[in-house]
Amino acid sequence: MTEPAPNPAATAFPSATISLPLGLEILRTYSGALICLEIVLGALVWILVAASDVPVPLLQGWVMFTSILTFSLSSTYLAMLITGLADRVNTDWNVLDVLYHLVALLFYFAAFVLEAATTAANGGAHIKLQPNGTETLVCITYPRGNVFTVLDQRQFSINVAATIFAFVVTICYGCSLFMGFRRWRM
Repeated sequence: MTEPAPNPAATAFPSATISLPLGLEILRTYSGALICLEIVLGALVWILVAASDVPVPLLQGWVMFTSILTFSLSSTYLAMLITGLADRVNTDWNVLDVLYHLVALLFYFAAFVLEAATTAANGGAHIKLQPNGTETLVCITYPRGNVFTVLDQRQFSINVAATIFAFVVTICYGCSLFMGFRRWRM
């Protein structure tokens, strides 16, 4: 008897291409450490924006969307690498890694800029409660500019921290993109 012809559908797809180690060894690489930083610091951005009063929902809505989406996708990606499921999916993981980190970098850069704009819109406005006989008056020092948000010192500090962490996460995604691009081109 002769061998049956191979199924063309089975030979049409290349085997999975991944240059990162699978299992817990991923955590010993720079890429694994950066993914962990992206997850942890992205969660901090998410928590800090959720803890603020969200003075400009249109701008900070994008920050929340970006932080939640990239937190979920990075967690899933890391889980697939740790469990070894990435080796079972026939795709070029190096290209997928570069594309994911490019999109995440663009999204997080926009989120960083919008969070910084929301924080800067405070522009030095301060809320002061001043007693006036039997009533308490709210005195707002009006900053220069047409658009401003009124944040107390605590809310302003939360938004500054969210802006800083969004910047650091943007840098982490940029470094991951650079390292993924180098892996892909080799």
